Amino acid sequence: MLPAESREPLTSAMQMLRALWAYRDFVLTSVTREFQGRYQGSLLGAFWAVIQPLAMIVIYTLIFAQIMRPRLGGHEDIPFAFSIYLCSGVITWGLFAEMLGRLNTVFIDNGNLLKKASFPRTCLPAIVTLSSLLNFAIILVLFLVFLAIIGYFPGWALLALLAVLVLQVLFTLGLGIVLGTLNVFFRDVGQFTQVVLQFWFWLTPIVYTASIVPDRVREMLKYNPMMSVIEAYQGIFLEHRNPDWSSLLPLAVTTLILLLLATMLFRRRVGEIVDEL
Repeated sequence: MLPAESREPLTSAMQMLRALWAYRDFVLTSVTREFQGRYQGSLLGAFWAVIQPLAMIVIYTLIFAQIMRPRLGGHEDIPFAFSIYLCSGVITWGLFAEMLGRLNTVFIDNGNLLKKASFPRTCLPAIVTLSSLLNFAIILVLFLVFLAIIGYFPGWALLALLAVLVLQVLFTLGLGIVLGTLNVFFRDVGQFTQVVLQFWFWLTPIVYTASIVPDRVREMLKYNPMMSVIEAYQGIFLEHRNPDWSSLLPLAVTTLILLLLATMLFRRRVGEIVDEL
């Protein structure tokens, strides 16, 4: 039997999951209201959710594939190879950056709700996660339509995307809750995170390939937890192959640690968070 100290994070996690399930209607309603409110008052309404990512895909395709004409070694026969490579990384990073950025300030932005004793506080990260996934789903569908049009749909390899996506979301959720909790007490955390995200993006092979950087830098990039995720997406969409699951193992371990830390930190500091806000 596990000692009490080891069981506490697991017990807390189960309690949070039960609370989320009990308030699932509230979470889904909040996500829907947020999505509708984002485009309320505009002439095209929710159609902007399609126009914006579609414009992104078109721009990246035209600029990087046609004007700049970069080449990926060994992929010369693939239509729009670099556009596929680039978009795979950009949409993946977009989900990560949106989730982390919003989780970073989720408790500060919803201070009035947190002060209500009956409000299920664990719903806030869930609302951010589902809202970000909704935006990601729209972009992903458009990207898949583009791949189908050019005759390069990933096929069965797309099933592996679900496992990678779950791992990515859980990693971002754990890291985001930790940073969001710390940001309540140390407001510099939020500003620092935004600066780090800018450097983090350019230290991840998205707009360039890892093969073009010096060997010493390439070795350092292996410690970037997002690199294995980005490479997994790029492998699925560009090469139609399953990810190297062993390369994702360190991220899985890191994710588990972050989730346990986030659970303990939030449960122990939730009262202080309310007082601080």
